[in-house]
Amino acid sequence: MGANFYPEAKKVHALLFLLLLGTHFLLYGRVCEAAPGGAMEQGTFVFLDEWGRPSAPTKGAYIRMRNEQWRYLLGETTYAITREAGTEPPFCGRFAAGKEEGFYLCGDCGLPLFSSTAKYVSGTGWPSFFAPFAPQNIRQSEDRSHGMVREEILCARCGAHLGHLFPDGPPPTGLRYCINSGALVFVPERLLQGKGKDGNPLERAVFAGGCYWGLEQKFEKERGVKAAFAGYSGGTVPFPTYQEVCAGRTGHAEAVLVLFDPREVSYEELLAKFWDFHDPTTLNRQGPDIGSQYRSGIFVYDEAQRKAAERSRQSLAESGRFRAPIVTEIAPEKGFFFAEEYQQRYNEKHGLSGGCGRIP
Repeated sequence: MGANFYPEAKKVHALLFLLLLGTHFLLYGRVCEAAPGGAMEQGTFVFLDEWGRPSAPTKGAYIRMRNEQWRYLLGETTYAITREAGTEPPFCGRFAAGKEEGFYLCGDCGLPLFSSTAKYVSGTGWPSFFAPFAPQNIRQSEDRSHGMVREEILCARCGAHLGHLFPDGPPPTGLRYCINSGALVFVPERLLQGKGKDGNPLERAVFAGGCYWGLEQKFEKERGVKAAFAGYSGGTVPFPTYQEVCAGRTGHAEAVLVLFDPREVSYEELLAKFWDFHDPTTLNRQGPDIGSQYRSGIFVYDEAQRKAAERSRQSLAESGRFRAPIVTEIAPEKGFFFAEEYQQRYNEKHGLSGGCGRIP
């Protein structure tokens, strides 16, 4: 009995974890709330693709959630700024003096709002820009709070409060978009273009293995991985929302984009980790998550990746490691689309570990 206790305890622990995680999903992060009639209200936005290039103006669904959902997903500090129109103290924000080339995204939904090319030092103590990334991505509204009349700036996609607009900026616009650092996240341009901090080239891989929270977290910890992003791949709808994907309207799988240094880790080694991180024998399912968006897949960028993935899958099938057949699809990568910012690094933000993969 004693010899079998530890493995059985691990199974009980894993089952309890999945039960708690399932409850957590229902309350906060994994609920599909489709609009009445199945249609989601849409606007036109300019997105950022996985290579750091702006898209053409594209139709995309607005992101709407209840206040209690936003509060949990964002945390109290960000929520106070973006959902309650708070203002952080001057000269305290992490982006007030930032000079790195890249993109400033909405801290709630991830829509690109500003580029470093339009950033300047205004001396006010808040990040300042003379133009937005795209006019479609910003919405303005008259703000009469605190006995003043100002132009409030909001994210056009999710309605997050960002800051205010003033007519005292530099040429060529003469405008100053005065923004709270706490309303933004930053993505280095060189990272999306496939360059490490040292300038050496990075390669990319895309894996789908159920809920992307756990998969992203696991790849982030691997040697040689410089970044991992949660997103969507394998479908037909460009720049979808989570609600659209989990409602089965897009054909996408929840996936993770892995940017890695091939001098430190090979693509084949990442494939081996991928098999460890999920159950490749369950069709359209990982743990409690069921649906085609949770399918197992490898999305390849070129012929070399395709051959390596097929060899790895065949080797796994022949190893006898799994009793059931391997159902992992291998398909060309035709477009990886970033998930919303509140989905990025989700486990890290909320003190979770693991995901919905195999029970030990």
